[in-house]
Amino acid sequence: MSNNKQLKVGDKCPSFSLNNQNGEEVNISSLFGNKNILIYFYPKDETYGCTQQACSFRDAYDEFLEYDCEVFGISSDNKKSHDTFANKHNLNFDILSDVNNEVRNMFGVPRSLFGLVSGRVTYLIDKKGEIVWVFNSQINAIKHIEEALNFLKK
Repeated sequence: MSNNKQLKVGDKCPSFSLNNQNGEEVNISSLFGNKNILIYFYPKDETYGCTQQACSFRDAYDEFLEYDCEVFGISSDNKKSHDTFANKHNLNFDILSDVNNEVRNMFGVPRSLFGLVSGRVTYLIDKKGEIVWVFNSQINAIKHIEEALNFLKK
């Protein structure tokens, strides 16, 4: 368990590499300077809220691309779980496997429900690699998409 403080607006996005659902390594810092990045941490594949959230990001993905924004979901599920989840729900963006919660801890994503459930937090990172927006809501999974798009539209 990490006691890292949660990253906030103005903080630099940490550099990290994780494997996506296809087993390909994604190095997040390789996008700095090229794209805006949305990273959302979610508790678990195939749970009700997480499935709703992933499908909502899928449905809004083209809109994020209009803002030159690449979307990444991150949970501690393994590649096989992510692969099944992504294929079943036709996800059109990468979901990254953080099995040891190393990246979750880098961001200081809090746990909820008395520490039993991994938190649900979304970060928008600008092309300079700086966090420009953070949204934390465990219960309202869909609101992450709506709020992120509202921020990008400003």
